[in-house]
Amino acid sequence: MLVSAAEMMRKAMEGQYAVGHFNLNNLEWTKGILETAQEMEAPVILGVSEGAAKYMGGFGTVAAMARAMAEELKITVPVALHLDHGTYEGCYKCIKAGFTSIMFDGSHYPIEENIEKSRELIHVAHALGLSIEAEVGAIGGEEDGVIAMGECADPAECKMIADLGVDFLAAGIGNIHGKYPANWPGLSFDTLAKIKATVGDMPLVLHGGTGIPEDQIKKAISMGVAKINVNTECQLAFAKGLREYIEAGKDLEGKGYDPRKLLAPAAKEMKAMVRTKMEMFGCVGKA
Repeated sequence: MLVSAAEMMRKAMEGQYAVGHFNLNNLEWTKGILETAQEMEAPVILGVSEGAAKYMGGFGTVAAMARAMAEELKITVPVALHLDHGTYEGCYKCIKAGFTSIMFDGSHYPIEENIEKSRELIHVAHALGLSIEAEVGAIGGEEDGVIAMGECADPAECKMIADLGVDFLAAGIGNIHGKYPANWPGLSFDTLAKIKATVGDMPLVLHGGTGIPEDQIKKAISMGVAKINVNTECQLAFAKGLREYIEAGKDLEGKGYDPRKLLAPAAKEMKAMVRTKMEMFGCVGKA
């Protein structure tokens, strides 16, 4: 059963751990993440970017797949289906499709417009029982064609958005989508502390969870981060499993070319990465 992420966030804040948000890219990813969450008895958030949804056939296709798969696999841990970095229009499409959680990324708008659109979407989401995430500041790197330098969020602006009643807030603290460069200075914990001081008990979200050192991850959680997004590391693990299978010539043996065999090692590597991250985030056994 798919649920809102609001209760997950509340429990994560109380328990001083973070819930993993893992992006979906196809059926194998959906199945692998759900199975791993069940095995680890961990709550999980299935993240869907607008680009990935388009690739998979649309928001309705993704929602139907996630719901049916959770039922068929007899998944009992809390699972939220969440729009990642959604546009204003994309949020409404996901609401219509049956998502249980949405993110409106208005960080590229002037703060007044971000507030206006966030206020409207918060009202709509809550009326329907959905959780909603908003963003202030820019997450570095590229996401669905949107490129940012990783500007740190303004704590005062974070409070403006938090006061609207959003369920959890993504605030830029020097984090980056994709691989981190060798000269990356690390997360700005000074910024995180100032944001936390202004938003109180608001659960915070760390995007760009790939490649952040474990000590920084744990420190961020101790300072109020309750949701951590991972995609690139899972993609790299998936590619590694597939590459090793093909380079070993396994696809040329018998019916090794069958997609069910071809993608199995890739899915196995991806699941191992999800397990590693769940253990790091402290959410194992928290379902």
